[in-house]
Amino acid sequence: MSSISSIATSGLQAAQLRLDASAHNVANMNTPAFRRQSVALQAQPEQGGVRASVQREPREGVALEQEAVEQMSAAYAFKANLKTLQTEDRMLGALLNTQA
Repeated sequence: MSSISSIATSGLQAAQLRLDASAHNVANMNTPAFRRQSVALQAQPEQGGVRASVQREPREGVALEQEAVEQMSAAYAFKANLKTLQTEDRMLGALLNTQA
C-alpha cells in the first residue's frame, strides 16, 4: 500500500512539471514553427500517485488563453496536493499525541 505522502508528492511533482511546460510554451510562443509542450499524466496504482511526462503537440502554435488556464489548473492541483500533505501531518501528530 502506498503512503499518502508519496501519492501527494508525485502530484506535486506533476503539477510543477505542468507549470514548467506551460511557462516554456509562453516564453517560446513567438518562435517560428514552435510546437507547444503538454504533460501527460498516467496513474501508477502499484506505486501510488501519478507519472508525468512531457510531450510535443503535433500542431504548431501556442494559445495564450490555453496556457493561462493550464497554469491556473496546475496551481490548484499543487495546492490540493499540499493540503493533502498538511492533513496527513496533522493526522500523524494527533495520533502521536493520542498514543503518548
